[in-house]
Amino acid sequence: MLKTFFVFVFQPAVLGLFVAIILLWLVPEIRTAKNSLSTEIVSLDQSNFNQVWGQPASYSSAVARAAPSVVNIYTKKIERSNYDTSVRDSLGSGVIMSADGLVMTNFHVISNAVEILVLLNDGREVMAKRIGVDIEMDLALLKINIGDLKSISLGNPTEANIGDVVLAIGNPQGIGQSVTQGIISAKRRSGLGTSDLENFLQTDADISDGSSGGALVDAYGRLLGINTATLHSKGAPGISFAIPADIAQEVLQDLVTHGRVVRGWLGIEANLRPLPLEFSQKFNFNRAFEVTDTATAGPAAKSGLRNGDYIITIDGLPITDPPTSVKQITDVSPGQPVKLKVIRRNKVIEFIVIAGDRGLDK
Repeated sequence: MLKTFFVFVFQPAVLGLFVAIILLWLVPEIRTAKNSLSTEIVSLDQSNFNQVWGQPASYSSAVARAAPSVVNIYTKKIERSNYDTSVRDSLGSGVIMSADGLVMTNFHVISNAVEILVLLNDGREVMAKRIGVDIEMDLALLKINIGDLKSISLGNPTEANIGDVVLAIGNPQGIGQSVTQGIISAKRRSGLGTSDLENFLQTDADISDGSSGGALVDAYGRLLGINTATLHSKGAPGISFAIPADIAQEVLQDLVTHGRVVRGWLGIEANLRPLPLEFSQKFNFNRAFEVTDTATAGPAAKSGLRNGDYIITIDGLPITDPPTSVKQITDVSPGQPVKLKVIRRNKVIEFIVIAGDRGLDK
């Protein structure tokens, strides 16, 4: 019985082993099939990771690249009340924009400051001088005189996509330089009520008190924005905002060149509206700015615009969203013409408006 069992069990096994040896000898490709398959799977996984995801597993290199360009800012501010005047300490963050010591931060970080101390990432301290401010965009430009500075690398916020990983670097609550991670949640965000020029990057990377003026960088350490605001106080954690780096760079150039920011101005107030159906079908536009007010003797009023007019194009470009159209106007040099296509009483009228200077004429 036992002999029969061994014959029954092991005879096929021995036969199978013999056949396998013959096959391996006759077909050597089989010997490498498993390794080739394993290599192919690993290679495919790595290829998908690099090409599809395109993001590193660690962001330490991005932090190492950007962190030396982010500084802590400490100020002494004058506070006045009906009864007395006091001096209090305040804090924030800033970004080194040039190797010769230009530092960008938020205006609210240094407003009313009598002293501005900058603490570098390497521990050095230096007093800063105020070069200029842009209150409407909540930006301020400082100058520090110290050597061996590392300026931040600039990214391109217009090419960044919703969902891209971002890192916020700053000095939250004064505890020292810290990094938080998130994604770009929205672009061209407005409606916060801080300024007519709102054009924010929205992120869920945490930006706390003290991080204002710090850097929002991409996964490669390139500057996408200057951190500026959060909705924590309104019970909305995970909603923070940054001023796009390209706008901050334009402000910097104007402050260095002119000592102020030069922007075009038309002298109108308007609300974004969907065009009434009869208009959209007739003129092939879906959105327009309905003029709600014109500044007395302002550029638009001088050109004949009225309340109730629907602006459907600015210099030939259709209306998309307030931040885009507002920037289109502010980018016009004062004294230059702006062509507006307007619907009034079912008729299309074109106006040529000579742009004013927002800083001087408004």
